[in-house]
Amino acid sequence: MAAGLLGAGLRAFHEQGAQKPPIYNLTLPNGWREDPAVSAALSWRRSASLAAGLTDEVERLRLEWTPAAGVPASSGRLTFAEASDEEFLEMFRRIAQGSLDNETRRNLTAMGVEATAREEMDFYLGCPGERSWWRLARTADGQVAGLAIPSATPYNRNVGYLGVVPELRGRGYVDDVLAEITRFQAEAGAELITATTDTCNAPMAAAFARAGYHTAQIRMVYSAPS
Repeated sequence: MAAGLLGAGLRAFHEQGAQKPPIYNLTLPNGWREDPAVSAALSWRRSASLAAGLTDEVERLRLEWTPAAGVPASSGRLTFAEASDEEFLEMFRRIAQGSLDNETRRNLTAMGVEATAREEMDFYLGCPGERSWWRLARTADGQVAGLAIPSATPYNRNVGYLGVVPELRGRGYVDDVLAEITRFQAEAGAELITATTDTCNAPMAAAFARAGYHTAQIRMVYSAPS
C-alpha cells in the first residue's frame, strides 16, 4: 500500500511536468539504530521507497552551531578574499574531483565535471545568501587552496559550500575553511548556523565536530537514479 501511494505521487508529479521525480525525506533522531520502534518504522518506509523506484538511499546529518560552542580562531594558514564568477566556477570544477559528497558524485557520473560545477554554482547563487559573502582561500605563497561559501536558508544562516582542492587535501585546510565560514556568520550576528553532510563523508563530518557543530537530526533521503 505504501509503495502504491508513493508511486501515485511520483506519477502525479510527472504528469504535471516535473523534470525529475521528487525526493522522499525521512527525519530520524540521533541513535535511531538502537531504537527498535524507529528502526521498524523506517524499515517498511524504506521498502516502499525502493519498490516505488526511489532506489538511491543517502543518510545525511543535519548539524548545528550555536555561540555556546565558541567562535573558532584563525590559524593564520590561509587568507580569504573575494573573486570573480569564473574563478569560483573553476573552483567548483576542481573541488568536485574526488568529492565524497553523494550528490556530487552522482552528478559527475551523469553529467560530467562542467555541468556539475555549473549546477552547483547556480544553486548557491539562487540561495538567500549574498554572492558578496563568497571567498577563495589561498595559502601563504598564494596558491588557491579552497572555497568558502557562507549562505542562508529562509530561516537561518548556514554553511553553504566548502571544499579544498584535491592536491592540498589531507593537510587540515578543511578546518580553516569551515572556521572562516563560521566566523563570518557569527560576526554577522548568527545565533544558529546549520549545515548538512552525508554520513559517508566521514572527513567532513569529523571537521564539523571539531568546529563545535553537533548533530541535531538525521535524514534518510530516497531518490530516483540519475
